[in-house]
Amino acid sequence: MRWLMRRCVKCGRYTLRRDRCPVCGGALVVPHPPRFSPEDKYLVYRYRMKLLAGLIESAAGESSTRGHS
Repeated sequence: MRWLMRRCVKCGRYTLRRDRCPVCGGALVVPHPPRFSPEDKYLVYRYRMKLLAGLIESAAGESSTRGHS
């Protein structure tokens, strides 16, 4: 399924166009979150990237996941 709705990065307006915002000419992004899956293949990678970026603090029991590559 293709997402139809797009949101302008500059002005925040919504549009159905796919290339540029019709009001200000800004870039468009898909405002919908990714689909949820209980079998998330990339959870570990996203978690590690957030840790490295400092967006989340490490948990006390996280030392068991550091040994995996």
